Amino acid sequence: MSCFPCCTSQERINKRSLKKSIKEYREGKAKTSFSNLSLKTDSGKKRFIAGEISKLGKGNITTTIFSYRQLCDATQNFHPCNMIGEGGFGRVYRGHIKSTNQVVAVKQLDRNGFQGNKEFLVEVLILSLLHHPNLVSLVGYCAEGEQRILVYEYMVNGSLEDHLLDLSPSGKPLEWQTRMRIAEGAAKGLEYLHDVANPPVIYRDFKASNILLDENFNPKLSDFGLAKVGPIGDKPHVSTRIMGTYGYCAPEYASTGHLTARSDVYSFGVVFLEMITGRRVIDSSRPSNEQNLVLWAQPLLKDRRRFTLMADPMLRDNYPIKGLYQALAVAAMCLQVEAETRPWISDVVIALEFLAKKKLEVGQEPHTEESSVQHGDSSGDCESNDDSDDDNDSDDDDEIDDDEDDEEEDDEDNADDPDHNHDDKKGSGH
Repeated sequence: MSCFPCCTSQERINKRSLKKSIKEYREGKAKTSFSNLSLKTDSGKKRFIAGEISKLGKGNITTTIFSYRQLCDATQNFHPCNMIGEGGFGRVYRGHIKSTNQVVAVKQLDRNGFQGNKEFLVEVLILSLLHHPNLVSLVGYCAEGEQRILVYEYMVNGSLEDHLLDLSPSGKPLEWQTRMRIAEGAAKGLEYLHDVANPPVIYRDFKASNILLDENFNPKLSDFGLAKVGPIGDKPHVSTRIMGTYGYCAPEYASTGHLTARSDVYSFGVVFLEMITGRRVIDSSRPSNEQNLVLWAQPLLKDRRRFTLMADPMLRDNYPIKGLYQALAVAAMCLQVEAETRPWISDVVIALEFLAKKKLEVGQEPHTEESSVQHGDSSGDCESNDDSDDDNDSDDDDEIDDDEDDEEEDDEDNADDPDHNHDDKKGSGH
């Protein structure tokens, strides 16, 4: 099911191209071997990677190939004053491309933290062939020598994390309606990946730091290094090594490595709960019984009289109380332990389109326990299974990276995969 209109002819060409590229990549007809890449000269490596991207993209890749010198000029030699974000995959700089007079975000991948050429190719392919208002646009890339650099459109307002979880003392908290619009747009980005892209794409890294905001606070998903294509055909899931950010991974994925579109839905539910409460999914600075957001919310989600206790205090009660109940109901459904009981992202989009349109009425009744009970009668129960923390028995590290080999990747690809640690503070263009 998809709420999107029919794609244009060019979009259909791009989708067919991605499907064929992935099929040939998996069957080995266009399989890329990087084992002898170190034997090539710098110019040879650059031509090799550009050739692979062109071959896999079937001529539909129009992304600009930048030289390292061009990007040095754009970022003033990657000067620290231009750095706008840093993560496990590298650093992000604000840059200016003089030839096009365009402001961009330049992500210089860390060779020690980066997972290899395969993930670099995946991100370039996905962002070059799939286009949607809620996916960040890839301007170009650089694969010169040992450099692996991605150039994105510049997002003026940084990430959702900056405005929700890392708000400066002088910063203005996001209003309720803005939060609902951001959630709606982010869900539409996932819907495009799940329901429109052919074959479908599982994002696998949905979190606040990967949701970027433009000048009007419209959200765009970024950082597709962990995205997985599939499941394809009759396969119910994609089997892969467990990677992602601790607290956001769905229980079934964290325990078995089985990845489905509904794994993304669980991650969406976690972020949506962060947006409602203003709390991080894992916050060691809080009392022990409040450090895990999902565990803390479970008993509250079962008692409608306590729903208002979950609202972000920074909202100062400026939200529609019925809208709060409905938003919590959506979050609770997404956080169900059993994947089959979670909604599809297209259903979530429909609910959020409604919530994003609801206006806060002036003179709204106070958020007292008594009024909560009255409004609660018109809302459905938001029960969430107590066992929804199956994945929280893991170590307290912020990142998960199971060493189990990917069942669908060959040994050579796996050899390039170090621990994935990429939940550090991020900025625009991530």
